[in-house]
Amino acid sequence: MPLRHLIVAPAAAHASVQPLAAAGASAVTPERIWAVTAALLALAGVVVGGLALFRRTGRTGRLAGGTGSVAALAAGLIAVVNGGLVVVTADGGLGTGNGIAGGYVALALGLVAMTLGGLALAPSRRDGHRP
Repeated sequence: MPLRHLIVAPAAAHASVQPLAAAGASAVTPERIWAVTAALLALAGVVVGGLALFRRTGRTGRLAGGTGSVAALAAGLIAVVNGGLVVVTADGGLGTGNGIAGGYVALALGLVAMTLGGLALAPSRRDGHRP
């Protein structure tokens, strides 16, 4: 067996085992844009939901966070749906350009936004509201 076969064969075998990445680590793909947009929407929902929860009672003691809580619920729901679609339609794992990391971030932050919006929307017993 010539020496050339000993050197070329392992290199060819190693190259055939390596997965082909669809996009580089810094390439911008439509899936990544979709996932990042959903994650940013979820982050906005978390901020709005947190502000609505924090400012739930105004100076007069009435509920004042209605619009913010509904906006947080809507943003969270849209982000969860889009993040879920990104994750379900992804062909590969992390680093393949499918936006799967952004999809998971959108799912998590969307759930947090919906929780904060729901808490801000629900009346509290200490506010004097009874069901």
